[in-house]
Amino acid sequence: MTPIPTDAPESSANLSAPIGALPTAPSPWWWYGTAAVALVGLLSTGLLWQKVLGMQESLARQSAESVGQATQAVVAARQAQDLALETAAKLTVTQAKLSEVTMQRGQIEELIQSLSRSRDENLVVDIESALLLAQQQAQLTGSVAPLLAALKSADLRLTRAAQPRLAPLQRAIAKDVARIQATALSDTPSLLVQLDELALLADDLPIANAVGQARVTEPLARKPDEAVSQWWLRMGVEIREEIKSLVRVSHISEPDAALLSPDQSFFLRENLKLRILNARLGLLSRQIEPARADLATASLVLGRYFAPGSRKTQTALALLKDVQGKMRALELPRVDETLSALSTAAAGR
Repeated sequence: MTPIPTDAPESSANLSAPIGALPTAPSPWWWYGTAAVALVGLLSTGLLWQKVLGMQESLARQSAESVGQATQAVVAARQAQDLALETAAKLTVTQAKLSEVTMQRGQIEELIQSLSRSRDENLVVDIESALLLAQQQAQLTGSVAPLLAALKSADLRLTRAAQPRLAPLQRAIAKDVARIQATALSDTPSLLVQLDELALLADDLPIANAVGQARVTEPLARKPDEAVSQWWLRMGVEIREEIKSLVRVSHISEPDAALLSPDQSFFLRENLKLRILNARLGLLSRQIEPARADLATASLVLGRYFAPGSRKTQTALALLKDVQGKMRALELPRVDETLSALSTAAAGR
């Protein structure tokens, strides 16, 4: 390093001095300054060199750390990639298992629904069978008690099942129960007694063309204590009565009744009794329509072939009319609405 002159005037003076003159010796302070500047330069250079070395070490350390971090990052990236691949494989397996579980769940739900439908169908079939059997029992016994018991039992079973789609069936059962309880039925034993009375009365009913019974008259012989005039008078009265009985005038509205022979009258009575007994048998077997037909035929026979003015005939006609009126109220109510609801429920609608 070149020392810088500190005294400019002296330098200029020296320059302007003559060439032949000798320069003067430098001042000691100049050497001190120069040494100080040099020392400062050395110190600065050392400090800068130390700082550069520190920076190099720091850069080397940071570079090493960066290399380590990069290596760790590469390892972590590889691990992440492996983890991602493993996760993707696990996700694929999980999705497959999920789809399998979903399919199994659907199958289980279908099985449960099938079992539920089967249970409901079995319940509907059992209720229908019980109602049909109860209806047959009611027709055989002439009582609505079996039918009401079957309807109430069906309502209880439907309440326990608690199936919303069977609610219309419960409403139909409630309507049929209310209608059956409000229906008035005739007394079957009293009808049987009346039919027995009609069958017994048929033997005493007079035919429309029947001849009057012969009168029981006393002998026309003269009594020992009877006067001749009284005997002649009694004989005249008897002769007059006999003459009056020879001719009988009556009105017969049916020509067939007038043409009946005594033998035919016997079979006519037996036919009437047979009709009444058939109606009684039909009532016992709960065959209401055939019984009504037999009673209608018996009523027609009574009005056509038997004397309408006779008290017994009028009694038989009144009794037969009463029986026919009670037979109209004898038919048991049906549970058609419940059976229709059962058919709808069985069809799954």
